[in-house]
Amino acid sequence: MHTCRDCNETFATELALELHRDTCERADLFCEVCGKRFRESAATRDGWHYTCPTADCEGQGIGEEIKRIEDIRAATQ
Repeated sequence: MHTCRDCNETFATELALELHRDTCERADLFCEVCGKRFRESAATRDGWHYTCPTADCEGQGIGEEIKRIEDIRAATQ
């Protein structure tokens, strides 16, 4: 069994979990500039360049101003 860390929904296969991550209602990225959470699919079109999807925000760069929620959780524990 594979469980989404954000919403705790359980999936039978790893593939099903990976497909779910793109549409999970619980966002997996966080912008340190504006403080908003959002899905990875909203922040990138090519998988390499990330920008905050919030209209007035200029946050960019995965690992720079845009952090993965799982990385933030690991750092605070």
